[in-house]
Amino acid sequence: QVQLVESGGGLVQAGDSLRLSCTASGRTFSDYVVAWFRQAPGKEREFVAGITWNGDNMRWRDSVKGRFTIALDSAKSTVYLQMDSLKPEDTAVYYCAARDRYTAPDNFLGVLDVQYDYWGQGTQVTVSS
Repeated sequence: QVQLVESGGGLVQAGDSLRLSCTASGRTFSDYVVAWFRQAPGKEREFVAGITWNGDNMRWRDSVKGRFTIALDSAKSTVYLQMDSLKPEDTAVYYCAARDRYTAPDNFLGVLDVQYDYWGQGTQVTVSS
């Protein structure tokens, strides 16, 4: 099993940047597909961005394309979510999720939370206007 720990959230103003980190322990990210989800108050959890175990494929939700970047540092067992030009509608708890790549189809990058088996505790991102 893998344990996921997120960090890097905080309170920022619109237009600012934040970098979230998701660090794995127990196993390395080379065995997993990793994604970021977020959940705002009163809303369902939604996919934000994902990256395959080797970093070859990435995917973003439309509303963050061009503003958010996802990157994998295998040596540090860490996946980063760089968030630029933040907007108040980006306010949410951000979660890191992982799925064992050996149980997933090739190039899997699911956008549903039920497709992921392991979750971090979440980190709050608040963007003020």
